[in-house]
Amino acid sequence: MTQPKPMRDFGLEVFFSEWEFKAQHHMTASDLESMRVSDLLSLAAPEDREGFETLWLGYTETWGAPALRAEIARTYEQMKPENILCLAGAGEGLYAVSKVLLEAEDHAIVPTPNYQSAETIPLSICEVTGVPLLKGDTKAGWQLDLDRIREAIRPNTKLLSLNFPHNPTGMLINRADLEALIDLCRKHGIWVLSDEVYRGVELDPADRMPQIADLYERGISLNVMSKAYGLPGLRIGWIAARNAKLLQKVERYKHYLSICNSGPSEVLATIALKAREEILERNRALLTKNVVALEKLFEEFPGLIDWKRPQGGCVAFPRYTGPEDVELFCRRLLEESGVLLLPGSIYASDLNDMPNGHFRIGFGRAKVFEDGLSAMREHFRAHYADFQI
Repeated sequence: MTQPKPMRDFGLEVFFSEWEFKAQHHMTASDLESMRVSDLLSLAAPEDREGFETLWLGYTETWGAPALRAEIARTYEQMKPENILCLAGAGEGLYAVSKVLLEAEDHAIVPTPNYQSAETIPLSICEVTGVPLLKGDTKAGWQLDLDRIREAIRPNTKLLSLNFPHNPTGMLINRADLEALIDLCRKHGIWVLSDEVYRGVELDPADRMPQIADLYERGISLNVMSKAYGLPGLRIGWIAARNAKLLQKVERYKHYLSICNSGPSEVLATIALKAREEILERNRALLTKNVVALEKLFEEFPGLIDWKRPQGGCVAFPRYTGPEDVELFCRRLLEESGVLLLPGSIYASDLNDMPNGHFRIGFGRAKVFEDGLSAMREHFRAHYADFQI
């Protein structure tokens, strides 16, 4: 049995700790444009607004407020309030589920690149196999190789981690591939933890995937108010699952972590979920506008950026094809023009090599994105006007 690895520093968060609030143009944000409390309260029914203003600021229920769990359950086809456990953001869910499900003799499978904690937390417990996403002739230019998932399965495989819409590539898989994955996991008794935090902001709603908890008895759907809803300041996330014993184990583990959620955040999250169609429609319109503007910039400098439009979420993972390497490209943008991008090295994996030349760019914000795009255009004109591939 291989010894688990100590968790290394969270590279993305270390990077953001240094630059997120320092850089002039944050062009790699992974959340949608947020709103003020007053804007969110303007979407509330009078009784919900009064409930927020008169809220008692004591401890809340560990499972989450009943009204919030009921509203979350309505975002699924098969889930009921008792199938929902609220958490302090999605990160608590990624951490707690791995800690509850996995033991040293187990094995997990994680596609790469991925949000780092989806890899490093299982690695701190047991053996993990990384299955790299492949560049392919698909809608988003990336694909998950189901045959390689199948080949990675061992007798002790206990967990498959998924993330669609995917961070950082923005790819999705189709219903047939999702059902094939479920059939494979059902055959081997494997749990599936599905990070679905960008669900609802697909650029084409026809690409939207079902949620794993609705389809699979060992499926665990992870979601949060931070990404598609653009409300990361609330720190409200949740898991949805059919298995009551699993939910209770995670709830008991939560006692050692956040214990309970913020009362004001729970009320505000409930208000947002009741207005979810309006919020998500606004966010999809912003994404469409911004992705068109981004593509126009790249078209002005042919051969500089290898780009294919993502299917969902507000981040993409294009490849820099210019004269220097991508690390220098990102550093010069930051130092000379104040534009923050995320070089692919931040997604370095302990399991697989990273594809060369990629960087993450975000397009989910409004004025910040517009200003950053203008700064990128001026930088490209200054440095790459005569570049030919």
